[in-house]
Amino acid sequence: MPSLGQILLTLDSILLLVGAPIADYSPTHIFNPNWPPHAKFHNGQTINLSLLLGLATLFYTWRPAASPALHREFRLMSAFTGSIYWLSGCAAILYPGTMGLDPEFGGPGFPQAPLFVAAAVFGVVGSWLDAPGVGEGGRKRV
Repeated sequence: MPSLGQILLTLDSILLLVGAPIADYSPTHIFNPNWPPHAKFHNGQTINLSLLLGLATLFYTWRPAASPALHREFRLMSAFTGSIYWLSGCAAILYPGTMGLDPEFGGPGFPQAPLFVAAAVFGVVGSWLDAPGVGEGGRKRV
């Protein structure tokens, strides 16, 4: 049976693999006629990054480990790959001239902030809950 940590990390992976690409492959982003080609290039880069990080998070979440030390390393990698996309999204609003929502879609605003924070928490907390040394045998079960 999967641990609570594995469940949280898997939810984080699903958001990276499905949610982020759907949000970016939309009229507000890649199909927005107001976006110049270079902005769309970076949007494509962001979609690919999300997909790769989602796959890496799943890989390290479910990869069997030969020792408790290796299991802990896998969970640390899961926390890293499962949270950096969301944390960088939270920090992106700090750059000059950025908005979380374009004016033609109701901006300015940053409606994705709560989701970004929640998904980053899934990655970090999921990793911590499933790391050796937490609970009996290093794993909390649901």
